[in-house]
Amino acid sequence: MSELTRIPAPDGVAPAAQYSHVVLGRGRFVAISGQVALDEDGGLVGEGDAEAQARQVFENLRRCLAAAGATFEDVVKLTCFVTDLADLPALRAARAEHIPDDRLPAASAVQVAGLVRPEFLMEVEAFAVLPG
Repeated sequence: MSELTRIPAPDGVAPAAQYSHVVLGRGRFVAISGQVALDEDGGLVGEGDAEAQARQVFENLRRCLAAAGATFEDVVKLTCFVTDLADLPALRAARAEHIPDDRLPAASAVQVAGLVRPEFLMEVEAFAVLPG
């Protein structure tokens, strides 16, 4: 696990409820491409079901991080793309299954008109730092 410092509220910046404003560390940088709700065979998981899709997205992120020798403990930034902001609670619940509140990364959430396939409700990419 890398040594990361999380700053939830820098001086003069309003506290964040669902993320850390700043996360810094030293080591090897890992970029994980945006993950969608596809299983290991390329089949859609949870058509029309934000909770099922969110769980699959975070499982895919976990597997990608593991392939790089990382865990969610090493994640410094998540970027979440959703087609409907109403799906953010499902994403946050799936994230909470993997990342405790005291280890929250920096994060952005963006509503988009669509993703690469219309059945995808969300996509999440991650950046991590591993010990050098």
